[in-house]
Amino acid sequence: MAVYLYRCPDHGTTETRCAMGAAPAAVECPACGSTAARVFTAPRLSFGSPVRRALIERTERTSDRPDVVSAPPPGPRSGPRADVLRNPALSRLPRP
Repeated sequence: MAVYLYRCPDHGTTETRCAMGAAPAAVECPACGSTAARVFTAPRLSFGSPVRRALIERTERTSDRPDVVSAPPPGPRSGPRADVLRNPALSRLPRP
C-alpha cells in the first residue's frame, strides 16, 4: 500500500492509501465533499532505516566518485592463502 496526497482548494491536503499505481487522479475531500486533486510529492524515503539510507547514498556516491586506494587492504598474512593450499586445483593457477 502506498500513501497518496490530495489537495482540496478550501481545506488543504489529505492522505489516501491505495495499491501502487491504482490511485485516482482526484478524490472527494473528507471535509467538504468537493474534488481534491492528486499532488505529486517525493517518496518518503526519510522514514526508512538509517542503515539502508546510508547504504543507498554510498552506492549512489561511488557510481561517479569511487573510493581511490593506494594499496590492497592488509591481509591476515603475506604467504599463500589457506584455501589455495587445501584445494589442489587452485594451486595450479598463476600467482602474481
